[in-house]
Amino acid sequence: MKPIQSELKAWMDKNENFKTNYTRIKKEILSDPSIQSFLREHPELTDHDIEKHLMRLYEYKSQSKQCDRCASYGECQNIIQGYSPLLSMDKNEIKLSYEKCHLRVEAEQQDAQQKLLQSLYMPKEILEAKMSEVIQDKSRIAAIGAILNFLEEAKTALPKKGLFLHGSFGVGKTYLLGAIANELKKHHYSSTLIYMPEFVREIKGSFKDDSFNEKIDFFKKADVLMLDDIGAELQSAWFRDEVLGSVLQYRMMEGLPVFFSSNFNLSELEKELASTRNGVEEVKAGRIIERIKQVSNIVEMTGKNRRDE
Repeated sequence: MKPIQSELKAWMDKNENFKTNYTRIKKEILSDPSIQSFLREHPELTDHDIEKHLMRLYEYKSQSKQCDRCASYGECQNIIQGYSPLLSMDKNEIKLSYEKCHLRVEAEQQDAQQKLLQSLYMPKEILEAKMSEVIQDKSRIAAIGAILNFLEEAKTALPKKGLFLHGSFGVGKTYLLGAIANELKKHHYSSTLIYMPEFVREIKGSFKDDSFNEKIDFFKKADVLMLDDIGAELQSAWFRDEVLGSVLQYRMMEGLPVFFSSNFNLSELEKELASTRNGVEEVKAGRIIERIKQVSNIVEMTGKNRRDE
C-alpha cells in the first residue's frame, strides 16, 4: 500500500483547482504574523514538518486569540467557547492546545461572585444595589460611615459584628443591605439576605419535607447573615426562641456578623418580640435583644420616604 501522503500528492497533481486552492490557503496560513513568529522561534522545523502540521496551523489561524475577535464571552467564535488556541513544540511535533480566554475567566469570576449572594424573596433592585449610589446620599452619613468601616475591616478579616439599621419606612435600609452584600462579594464573602416574614413561612414549611435542621444550619453558618424587616413578621414564641434565638446564639458564639433592618428601634422591637399568643414574655424577648447587640452595632437611619418619589 502506498503511503497516504504520496497518494494525496498524486491526487493533487491531477486536480489543478484543488492544488491551486491548497497553495493559496497554505500561503495565507504561513503569512499569518503569529504563525510567522512561532516559526521564527523554532527554526529547527523543516518544510516537511510544517507541511505535516498544516491543518493544526490552519486551526490556530482561524480562531480568535484571547478574545481579539470576540465582542463578549457569549459571542465567542472559537471551536471551544471561551478557550483560546496555543501553539507549542514537543520534539519536532507542532502541538495545538487551548487555554481559557480573558472573557471566559471574567465570566466565571462574575458567576462565582454572584453565587456568593443568596437571597430569600428579595427583589432584583436590592440584589443589584451599588455602594457607589449609596455613598452619594449625605442624609445616610451615619450608616454609610459604619458600613465603610465594616467593609474596610473585611479586607483583612470578617468583623464579628454587623449592623442593626433601624428607621422609619422607606429610608433605604433594605437597599443598604443589598449594597453591602455586593461589596462583600468582592472580598469573597457569602451573604444570605432574608426577608423576615417570608423566612418565618419558609421555616414553617420546612417541616413538610424534613429540611428544618438543614435550613437552620445554613442560616447559622453563612459568612454574613442579613435579616431584613425584623419585627414585621407574625411573631410566635416558637419561632422567636427555637429559630431566631438558636441562629443568633450560634453566630454570637462563633463570632459571625448579622445585619438587620427594622422599622423599630431596639426598645420597640423588644416589645414586639415579647407579645405572643402566650402573652407578654419580656425575659425571653430580652434575651433576643441581648443577642442582637452581641452580633451587631446599632445605627439609626433618618431621611425621607424614598418610595414616595
